[in-house]
Amino acid sequence: MSVMDMFRKKFEDYRSITLSEGPQEAHDFLMQGYAERQRKSLGPYIENNSLYEGFKKAIPVYAQLGMVMDAVDVSNKDMDAVIEVHRVCPFIDMAKEFGFDRPCPVICDLDIEATIEAFDGFQGKTISCQADGDCVCIFKYERPLKK
Repeated sequence: MSVMDMFRKKFEDYRSITLSEGPQEAHDFLMQGYAERQRKSLGPYIENNSLYEGFKKAIPVYAQLGMVMDAVDVSNKDMDAVIEVHRVCPFIDMAKEFGFDRPCPVICDLDIEATIEAFDGFQGKTISCQADGDCVCIFKYERPLKK
């Protein structure tokens, strides 16, 4: 199964469970084990690097998914911080295939939530979203600087 097929499966599951049981149940189902998977996939990039360095190293992985992404170091006030900018979101059309206006509840919102859960002291949020008409998706992640 390709990575994009796995994302399609997420939308399929989210739609099916939302219709049968409701959006909270769909959210809870997709979150099962997500923090552990996030720790395994993102951890190697950020555990011995600044967030900026780690996210920069992950750009080729995002590119394989059709994303055009960049990272900006915004570390400040004893915080290790990065802004993640996506110029292309391959999930907007995929969301529409499954009857959703926005891919965010299935992809980005869960990803941020899992990341916060996976790493102690982590904060993350969406600043801008193409699905809402913005020209880019922008996410901010931060954690206390290691001393």
